[in-house]
Amino acid sequence: MNETALDKLFALDHPPPMDARSVRPGALNLITDVPGLRVGQAEDSVVRTGVTVVAPTMRCVAACDVRGGGPGTRETDLLNPENLVEAIDAVCLSGGSVYGLGAADGVTAALGAMGRGYPVGPGITPAPIVPGAILFDLANGGDKDWGETPPYAELGKAAMKAAAPRFALGTYGAGYGAQAGALKGGVGSASLVDEDGLAVGAVAAVNSMGSAVMPGSTAFWAWPFEIDGEFGGARPDPALWVEPDDWGLAKRNPAARQNTTIAVIATNAALTPAQAKRLAVMAQDGLARALRPVHALYDGDVVFALSTGERPLPEPWAFSLTVLGERAANCLARAVARGVHAAESWPGGPRTWRDLARP
Repeated sequence: MNETALDKLFALDHPPPMDARSVRPGALNLITDVPGLRVGQAEDSVVRTGVTVVAPTMRCVAACDVRGGGPGTRETDLLNPENLVEAIDAVCLSGGSVYGLGAADGVTAALGAMGRGYPVGPGITPAPIVPGAILFDLANGGDKDWGETPPYAELGKAAMKAAAPRFALGTYGAGYGAQAGALKGGVGSASLVDEDGLAVGAVAAVNSMGSAVMPGSTAFWAWPFEIDGEFGGARPDPALWVEPDDWGLAKRNPAARQNTTIAVIATNAALTPAQAKRLAVMAQDGLARALRPVHALYDGDVVFALSTGERPLPEPWAFSLTVLGERAANCLARAVARGVHAAESWPGGPRTWRDLARP
């Protein structure tokens, strides 16, 4: 970029298109504060697993960024900007490890019955595009003796049919059987909306190797980004010092492919597939702000980015996309903390954040 272009981008008489001081959580503080999005969830308390579906009311641009060393995904290659399909019909997040990939089959069937999907041709049933990612919850003590009929396709159908603007946080959906480090994990969500109506939101199912809380503290790593006490308001002792290898409540004996945070970021700004990819890349930093360690070989961390295209991306677009990416990382960090903060356990299950916070 030449000097003239840089001067134009940062000139005092050309202020940034968005004022950070005017940005606040949306009315629900959920990803569904992005207009045109719904979220549905379904759980099986006997199996100790579940599914979360992000369901736009119309097809939208999508991208995906994978940072974990042991991911489990479906339909992610087609999201690459150089490929044919530029829009998706839903994103499916599921427990169940490899079995959970079948949850997207149920979502696809439900969408197809609605006549939703990629237009194939006259008189031909459309083909719903449903990317997905899974986390590992097979070792949480639930009854996994399902033989040849894993429950995930039915859970996917139920989650899709339950899609609505409001949804519960904590031990629900894909986060039902999750564990965040040594604490119970869960589903969390957060949003930011500016005074011009430009919205960003995140939903995450937190099943991380790393800890969401600081060593010897009830404060979340994400505490600097907390808004209005949304995850308990705990603050670290000013004298707290963290040794380089002190991971606090991280899992001490992690196994490959057994730890994953899977998430969806969304905005109502109109993005190209390449711009959505950059949004997903920047949003991954929210996991680094909220979990320690993260993106390890033991993890399968995946972030999807969605653009509903409701309003144009303000010019200069590169700066606006940078602002959106930073807001997305902020929302994802807060979503992780909110999921762990809200999680409840079962008898004999992992401790919860509330157990730590009790005097």
